[in-house]
Amino acid sequence: MAPYRIKTAATAAEREQIHALNYATFVEEIPQHAPNEQRRLVDRFDAENEYVIAVDDAGLVLGMLALRARRPFSLDQKLARLEDHLPPYRSVCELRLLAVRTQWRKSRLLRDLLAFAAQSAIRAGHDLAIISGTTRQLELYRRLGFEPFGPLVGTAQAPFQPMLLTLESFRASGRKSLGMNSVAGTLPAIASFLPGPVARSAAVRAAFEAAAISHRSAEFHALMERARSAICELTGATDSVLLLGSGTLANDVVAQSLRGLGEPGVVLSNGEFGERLVDHARRTGLRFEPLRKSWGESFGESEIASAVRRSRAAWLWAVHCETSTGVVNDLEVLKRIASANGCALCADCISSIGCLPLNLSGIHLASGASGKGLAAYAGVAMVLLGGPAPRPPAPVPRYLDLDYWLRNRSTPFTHSSNLLAALATALETGNFGARYAQIERDARWLRQALRVCGVSVVAPEASASAAVTTLALPRSLASLAVAAALEDQGFQLSARSSYLVERNWVQVGLMGEYDRGALRELPDAIVQAMASRSASAGQAA
Repeated sequence: MAPYRIKTAATAAEREQIHALNYATFVEEIPQHAPNEQRRLVDRFDAENEYVIAVDDAGLVLGMLALRARRPFSLDQKLARLEDHLPPYRSVCELRLLAVRTQWRKSRLLRDLLAFAAQSAIRAGHDLAIISGTTRQLELYRRLGFEPFGPLVGTAQAPFQPMLLTLESFRASGRKSLGMNSVAGTLPAIASFLPGPVARSAAVRAAFEAAAISHRSAEFHALMERARSAICELTGATDSVLLLGSGTLANDVVAQSLRGLGEPGVVLSNGEFGERLVDHARRTGLRFEPLRKSWGESFGESEIASAVRRSRAAWLWAVHCETSTGVVNDLEVLKRIASANGCALCADCISSIGCLPLNLSGIHLASGASGKGLAAYAGVAMVLLGGPAPRPPAPVPRYLDLDYWLRNRSTPFTHSSNLLAALATALETGNFGARYAQIERDARWLRQALRVCGVSVVAPEASASAAVTTLALPRSLASLAVAAALEDQGFQLSARSSYLVERNWVQVGLMGEYDRGALRELPDAIVQAMASRSASAGQAA
C-alpha cells in the first residue's frame, strides 16, 4: 500500500493545510511574499484553483499543486504578450504552487502530483500546460518534457523560468518520466475500489514475474497440484480443474456438464450475472425454466422450491454473489432445496471466492476465477467439484470437456506457469479468515455511512454482499460523470460496464488489497462528487 494518496482537495481541513504549506514554501523558503503573523498564505486565485494534493493515512497534506484554466494566468501578469511565446493550442492551463514537504522531496511524490494533474488536464480537454518553474528544479522539469520559453520572471531572490508542456511532448517523453504507461493510465497512488483488476501483494507479483516453465515439466505439475489443493482447501471443494481463461469459460464448462445430464433444470436470475447464466444455458441447448426476480431482490426459499418441483428439475444453477447488484443468494438455502428435491446444484462463485466464507461440499459444480477476491491475476478459470465427478456428457468441444481436464489433471493443453504461480502464491499467503472478517466489518460500515449521507444502496441489508456495494444515483446525475469526479478526488469506482451505465449505478468493490484509509474518506467524497456534478448540471441548464 502506498504511503500516500493523490487526490483533489475536497475539504476545508485540506484547504487550510494548503494555505499553511503555501506559506511555508513561498514565504519562508522562497521569499516571494511578505511574512504575516497567521503563517497562512491564501493564493489570489484560490477560489478558481483545483488543488491536487498528496495525503497520508492521517490526512496530512504532504505536497500540493494547483491547476487553473481561467485567464488571465499568473504568467499573463509576469510576461507581456504571453501568447507570442506559445505554440498553437486548443486549450491551455496553468500549473502553479508546486510545494512538497522537505522530507518527501526525494521520493516519487512530486512526479505523482504532476502525473495526476496531467491526467486531470487531459480529461478536461487541455493540450498545453504552462508553469513558472523554480530555477532550482529546471533539470527535473526538462526530464518531464517541459520546455523553457521567454525570460526569467519573478525577483532576484525568487527567480522563475516560464516553461510549457505540449500534449505531444507529454506523450513522447513526459508520461514515461512520470511512471505512467499511457495517457489514461492509472496511477499507483489512486485508491482503487474496482471489482477487478485488483491490487496484488508483492509476493504474488514476484511469483508472476518469475521465469516461465513448460507445462509439460514435473515442476509445472507440482505447481498445478499446489494450486488445486489450495483452492479446494479454501472452498471445501473435493476436486478442481484450473483452465486458462476467464470465469465465463468456467461457466461454459459447467453448462456443457449439465447438458450431459440430459434432464431439465432451473436457472435463477436477479441481476446481470444471473442473466448471463440464462444465456449460457440457452446457448448450450439446455432444457430449463428461468426463475427471475427484479434486480436487487432476493429469492424466497418456497418460490425456488416450487419452481424446482414444477419443472421436475434435475439441476439448479444460480449466482452466489450477484456482482451487478451486490445481493448474495444464500448458498445454504440453495443446498437445502437441491438436497430435498434430489437435484444437482451449480453455483457461480466468481465474486465470492476469496471475499466471503464458502463451503462447496455437496455442490455439484461451482465456477470461479483467479482475479477478484483471490487477488491474483485474471486468466485462470476454475471449475470446482463438491462431490463425485459428473458422468461424461455427450461429445463436447475439447476445451469444454470437464472429464478430459480431470483425467489430465488440468494440463491437457498449453497453460501459463506465471498465472498459475501467482494464483498458488495468493492462495497460500492469503489470510482469508481475517480477510473475510475485515471485509464484512468494512462493508457494513460503508453501507451505513452511505445511507446516513442519503446515498441509495441497491442491495437490502439482509442480503447485502460484503464484496461489492452498488449505489443507485438519481437520474438527474450521470453516473459516469460522478465516477469521473471521484477519480479527480483520487478514488476509482466501477461505473463503465454497460449494465451499470444503463441503470445509472456505480459500485464500490472491496476485493484485493484495498486502502482502508481511503475507504474512510469515500462516503464524503461520493457526496462531494454528487454535489459538484449537480452544480455543473444546474449551470448547464
